[in-house]
Amino acid sequence: MTEQKDLKRKAYVAIMLMGVVSMLGDIVYESGRGIAPDYLYFLGASAFLVGLTSGIGELVGYGMRLVSGPLADRSHAYWLFIFLGYGLILAIPLMGLTNSIWLVAGLVIAERLGKALRSPSRDAVVSVVSKGMGSGKAFGLHEFIDQIGAVAGPAFLGLMMMWTVNNFSLSLQSLFPFYLLMMAVLYLTYRRIRGTVEEIRRQSTATEGKLSRGFWMYSGAVLMNTVGLMPIALILYNGAKILESGGQLWLVPFLYVVVQLVDAPMALVSGYIYDKIGIKFLAVPFTLSVLPFAFQSLVGLPGVILACVSYGLVLGMQESTYRAAVTDIVPLGRRGSAYGFFNVMLGAGTFVSGVAFGYMLDASVSPLLMLGFVVVAQVIAVALLLGAKLKKREQ
Repeated sequence: MTEQKDLKRKAYVAIMLMGVVSMLGDIVYESGRGIAPDYLYFLGASAFLVGLTSGIGELVGYGMRLVSGPLADRSHAYWLFIFLGYGLILAIPLMGLTNSIWLVAGLVIAERLGKALRSPSRDAVVSVVSKGMGSGKAFGLHEFIDQIGAVAGPAFLGLMMMWTVNNFSLSLQSLFPFYLLMMAVLYLTYRRIRGTVEEIRRQSTATEGKLSRGFWMYSGAVLMNTVGLMPIALILYNGAKILESGGQLWLVPFLYVVVQLVDAPMALVSGYIYDKIGIKFLAVPFTLSVLPFAFQSLVGLPGVILACVSYGLVLGMQESTYRAAVTDIVPLGRRGSAYGFFNVMLGAGTFVSGVAFGYMLDASVSPLLMLGFVVVAQVIAVALLLGAKLKKREQ
């Protein structure tokens, strides 16, 4: 009993520390994600280019995990990948040093590459130390702490935009101190918990195992779910178009704050529910994924705000329960690789979503046809999810 309590305490300490690092990282990179569509629009980019940049960024951010995940498993250099990945968040404040559309787009993609390097290793660490508290609660708690930064960062940047009268350069450069603080805390966290993580890993049986058919069906379900989910970049882009006429572009980061405010509590709640009822809970965010486009199709700013709220609901479930499901399906020895493969599917879906929705918006495709595209994608996603649930039961 004492050993179990000690393991649980170590799990909470490790997850809290990793959460603080992620929180500081989110202050920087979520600010960048919130303002990048606005900045690109300001510099003269089209909806297609914004959607393409977002799509390529997510494809790189998820696709490169196919390389970084297996490498982390084979080398056990989880912390090296974590440090490299967080280091590339530097790309966000560097955006404030240029007004080139292509360079800004390149820096957006570079930050996503950093996400690709760190995420499989970080998720593997979180999945290992969640032993004794439940994977859903572990990822939910990590996401909740993470989202404090995701709210504070865009809010801070929005205030900077207001204070500097829509000066993108100065606002982005103001993120440099947060980046330096994040790297310092990351080093201190590494010094504090590296022994804890290794101790818990030694207690686990790192079986090699194979990635099951249920895992691949589940990854396919997530692929189709993201294909039919309108990207937040394009929701914010539409918000920028509406707000530009009144000189209120500084409000766009606050639209992203709305997303994060909904995301944070939803991550905690959905993580708890997932631990109770399992993978079938994911049918809920899959179904809700229809709403961001449906609301965004409404006229004016209220529709954009409702789209942000519904996107936040889906995102909160996605960033906690989607990752937790991988932990429950895949043996520990293949978990870094599994997160890599899983995130390739997630990135491919996001890439297709960004390009497809960007093209359809520029081409003025009928909202009814676009809604049909969304609904069909989510129906296929739910069908694959049910198939994955059955395969998991057979194991």
